[in-house]
Amino acid sequence: MENHKPYHLPNESADGTQLLMEKLSKVAPSCFTEVRDEQTGELRRVVNFKTLRQLLGDDAVEDEKEYYEFTWPGKFDARREAAKPISKTLRPVVEDSSDWDNTENVYIEGDNLEALKLLQKSYLGKIKMIYIDPPYNTGNDFVYHDDFAETQDEYDLFAGNKDEEGNRFRKNTDINGRFHSDWCSMMYPRLQVARTLLSEDGYICVSIDDNECTNLIEMMNEIMGESNFYASFIIVRSEGGGLAKRAVIGHDYMVVYAKNILNALPLGRPKDIRGKIVEKDGEKYWIETDWFREVFGKYGTCHYEDILKFYNEGKKNEIDEGIKEGKYVLIPRDNKHIIGRYRKVADDTSKFYTILKSLNKNGVLDLKKMELDKYFDYPKPVSLIKDFIQGVTIHSIKDCNVILDFFSGSATTAHAVMQLNAEDGGKRKYIMVQWPELTDEKSEAYKAGYKNICEIGKERIRRAGKKIKEENPDWNGDTGFRVFRVDDSNKVEVARSPRDLNQGDLDLFLDNIKPDRNDLDLLFGCMIDWGMEFALSQPMATEEVDGCKIYSVNGNDLVACFAESITERVIERMAEMEPVRVLFRDSCFGRDDEKINVFEKFKQALEWNDDQAINNIRVI
Repeated sequence: MENHKPYHLPNESADGTQLLMEKLSKVAPSCFTEVRDEQTGELRRVVNFKTLRQLLGDDAVEDEKEYYEFTWPGKFDARREAAKPISKTLRPVVEDSSDWDNTENVYIEGDNLEALKLLQKSYLGKIKMIYIDPPYNTGNDFVYHDDFAETQDEYDLFAGNKDEEGNRFRKNTDINGRFHSDWCSMMYPRLQVARTLLSEDGYICVSIDDNECTNLIEMMNEIMGESNFYASFIIVRSEGGGLAKRAVIGHDYMVVYAKNILNALPLGRPKDIRGKIVEKDGEKYWIETDWFREVFGKYGTCHYEDILKFYNEGKKNEIDEGIKEGKYVLIPRDNKHIIGRYRKVADDTSKFYTILKSLNKNGVLDLKKMELDKYFDYPKPVSLIKDFIQGVTIHSIKDCNVILDFFSGSATTAHAVMQLNAEDGGKRKYIMVQWPELTDEKSEAYKAGYKNICEIGKERIRRAGKKIKEENPDWNGDTGFRVFRVDDSNKVEVARSPRDLNQGDLDLFLDNIKPDRNDLDLLFGCMIDWGMEFALSQPMATEEVDGCKIYSVNGNDLVACFAESITERVIERMAEMEPVRVLFRDSCFGRDDEKINVFEKFKQALEWNDDQAINNIRVI
């Protein structure tokens, strides 16, 4: 019988071209063939375009002089950039996290295109909703400049895209000859990769204004499919006229597409819902907080403490009696209490109207309550994002719906997810992604100690979570988050020719892991490379055997050990856990025969055949 040893994990993100080929092979397997790779000598699967052309018949275009197409200078490179794999990883930052051991929320610092690519293997088809508020391209916004040709350092040096701190984006002014092209080249690959993360019943919602709304829709039609267009909502964001050269622009847009319109349920909200949803006597109720306006006139949100100011003793007695009977409830608000009353929740939902009011000042007020309003100019209101999250997830409120925002900014989306969960008992989780854009040294944020936007965003989540729990003392939901940073691979680059190596370099082959990386770096890096579902939020535990630390992820989904020279007892204990996957580090073993021995031990203990062992055991 042939002896095997564990295979190494791949060291790259998902290859977009291969993902596309896998989908194509399911619908058109006959157009695939094999050729021998000139460099490796191995056979590889490729598409035979002649066969594909025959399958498509007359429904293909090659040399037509005129046909409808949305394009711009740089589109080819942008499309290629979306498919290109990267050798990066996500490193855990426990010290910046909140409730690390228990939370399922995630905050990622770094380039959002790289983050999206790194999420592909673990979150492919797992995201219920994507919301983004990208740069509107007003002539003052910053846009990413991705590496399409040269190495990143060469490109950035030539183009001047890095400042002295290494930031990889620059202001896209309206005098730039590639003003719209640069914005499209930035957005296209991000939208293309983001689509792969959406579940089949998922939605993507994008805030935008007139500057790029038309181009956005053209890109979304191409990437998402025109048939999956749901609606373009008009968001009324300001009141009053003010000074304007032409018309006063008082609205933005929310462009919404489904991943697959045939699978996605319509956006909706419970009818007449204007407050917190609770269960009472086995029934669902919402707590109406502005009912005074309808019943008693102008003092529509009267605090309980102010009843005698506006009403008589009889009214106070009536309210007190209603509270005792469970007819009314007191809700803490601004050091006082709002008087809410229970109203039964209707089972049906109401559809969204395409004109929604969501004033800019409300977003500022949201931040002002947490004393963070000085640090962002145009934050989106929590209520707006909350409405759309509720609209997408209303039919699966108790499921673990994941909401992704890869232009996180002030982290309004994270705030909205927590707020909505507190109101309706939902189990939604979020993934926020934000480039650590430096704050201006003259800004209030910098003076307050926030050196980049990520620091403000994380603080906003902490304060929002605390406030939500104070206002909802009976709710015990998740307000924590795990922080990760996009970084270079955990592995040392050893792809060099022999003439480039010296004696000291040979040590790299003894241990190919960078010296500054710890066990958690390796564990999460491997979970991402292996494609474990929801890798970044899985619960984990540790135990020690013979001085070696053993990690178990989500029960027995993954059992790992990275210690030097592991013992027989360590192997036995890991096998006792009946793991689905097993992970080691090369340096756990002194010789190849020890790897083979471990391979055979797991086969025997878990009754795996050769194929199962090959698939389930990996080393790094």
